[in-house]
Amino acid sequence: MTTDLVVPGLRRSTDRVQLVARGAVPTVTSLLPDSLAQAQAYQAQRTATISCIIPAYNEQDTIAAVLTSLLAQTRLPDQIHVIVNNTDDDTIEIARGFEGPHERTVKGHVFRTVVHVHDIGVNPDKKVGALNIGYHLSRGSDYILGVDGDTTLDRRCVEWLENEMVTDPRIGGLSAIYTFDKSIVKGMLARFLVAGQRAQFAGFNMDNLVRGRNMAVLGGQCSLFSVRALETVMYRNHQTAPWVRDSEVEDSKLSLQIKDAGFSTKISARARAFVGPMLDLRALHGQQVKWNFGGIDLMWPGQRGDNKGQPMHPNLRLRWYENISMVFNIATRMAFLLLLAAALSIDAFVFNPVWLIPPAVAMLLNARIAASMHDTSASDLLYAVLIAPAELYMWIRMGHFVSAWVQFFARVEKDNWAAQAAAERGRGSAYVFPAICALATFLVLIFAWSQQSVQIQSAILSIGWPVLYLITVIQTLFMLKKLVRRQRGFRV
Repeated sequence: MTTDLVVPGLRRSTDRVQLVARGAVPTVTSLLPDSLAQAQAYQAQRTATISCIIPAYNEQDTIAAVLTSLLAQTRLPDQIHVIVNNTDDDTIEIARGFEGPHERTVKGHVFRTVVHVHDIGVNPDKKVGALNIGYHLSRGSDYILGVDGDTTLDRRCVEWLENEMVTDPRIGGLSAIYTFDKSIVKGMLARFLVAGQRAQFAGFNMDNLVRGRNMAVLGGQCSLFSVRALETVMYRNHQTAPWVRDSEVEDSKLSLQIKDAGFSTKISARARAFVGPMLDLRALHGQQVKWNFGGIDLMWPGQRGDNKGQPMHPNLRLRWYENISMVFNIATRMAFLLLLAAALSIDAFVFNPVWLIPPAVAMLLNARIAASMHDTSASDLLYAVLIAPAELYMWIRMGHFVSAWVQFFARVEKDNWAAQAAAERGRGSAYVFPAICALATFLVLIFAWSQQSVQIQSAILSIGWPVLYLITVIQTLFMLKKLVRRQRGFRV
């Protein structure tokens, strides 16, 4: 009796039996050395179906570029669903200009797709609701490609994502490498913020690539999901749709669930997508606080709805590392400035060249990250080697981090989705609060310092500086470890 291999993608057992009878499905006995080439050829010829979902909220400035990039792919998705929700601009009208069938010939192969535009009106579940509607419209496909309404794709992005997914059925979700197109950015502040976001994303992508390409977060910007994995997640978690609304970061939550279901979550080594950057401090604050708060919500058990929290989950290790690292960054910078001000106030400061080592190591690490970008430019290298831009951006990130943790511990019921949307429209002033709080903290501590006797001040300095030395040495060693680690030829 011959044992047959199960081939992913066959919908009915009768189909499989017929294919076995015709010899189209390889059996265990046929996979001998002489038959390996035939088996590989079969796998290469197997055709998967891909449905693309684009949740679109007020994307009139970007939706045309997104659809144009999808229709220019070397492998077109089989169908494209634009899910327009809660929109009050011209997104629908612009998207409908692309509606209907499209055809593209690549190397003699004809790809056909159909663009569908769905206006779902007011949707209380926002992006999550749009994604889940897109999922139900895509039932019957092998894979679902999620693309944000402000993300454009490299022309071979879908082809590379599909090739990797088809050849490894263990992958439940595969993320593209995210970066930003700096050529469309105007203005000094916007250029600075985009340079910072490019460096931030490059560091995050490289951390995931060198860890066996295990992706902590299958970002909604551009990720390919196995429908089989999504269905498994729904069954295991008693859900009617893959994405849940009881998380600020629906993509991180789904990534954890896919991993729990026994699938791997990966980042592609080649597929690339260009996401929409935040071009002012207000919008960047809204986005980053939402991301940070959502990550905290996943790490901390039982905070929202039936979200049990999974603090030790493998996909959250990188988040824990980022949060602990940020605590050290805040502690060392605040302590250095306070101790420096205190020492200067009593003429007790003596410059030691050893303090130049940490910023020098940080500069080299930032330069290495910049050099690992696939489209490194002079502005990326200048951002890294000048030290000041990267340091200023770190202070901005520290403000986002503190804001998210304060919101979490204060148990403030806040719709961070709405806050980010309002910030991107130029509303809100929450982004200035971290700076005000930092200034107030400095003033209070300086006043308290001035009230102490010289003996107490000397004792504080004699204890404070050695403690700061120790913490800084630990930080520097971690930076050195990242600086010398092998990047295995990966480009971000």
